Amino acid sequence: METYTFTHRISTAGNGDIIDLTNYCQQALGDSGVREGVLICFVSHSTCAITAMELEPGAVADLTAWLDAAIPADAKYQHNILNHDTNAHAHLRSAILGPSIAVPIANSVLLFGTWQTPVLVDSDDRPRTRDVTFQVIGT
Repeated sequence: METYTFTHRISTAGNGDIIDLTNYCQQALGDSGVREGVLICFVSHSTCAITAMELEPGAVADLTAWLDAAIPADAKYQHNILNHDTNAHAHLRSAILGPSIAVPIANSVLLFGTWQTPVLVDSDDRPRTRDVTFQVIGT
């Protein structure tokens, strides 16, 4: 087994910005030369998440609406009160969605479903630069 690690700095607009990670995943796989294994995508920030979804306007609008309704930005949160902050909602949204996904690799192909797209979801309340790590493990 071999392990290859690639990190990319990705600028986001914050406020629910959703960024397609497909090209980064493909680049990591190609650069690794792995034919069989797994690709892990991980974001090392607590107000940002990675998931896979159908990346089309309706699904994006639905995810955004659900996050806004379930975890509103303007609610009274202890994090904001105790830390004189404004982004508790972003921490909660990221905790729900999670910081990573793992994708199987077979015959040098990432095994995403037909409508699955790997995405970065930045819920912070301002633009940010995010470090996203792509680790490929396999043979």
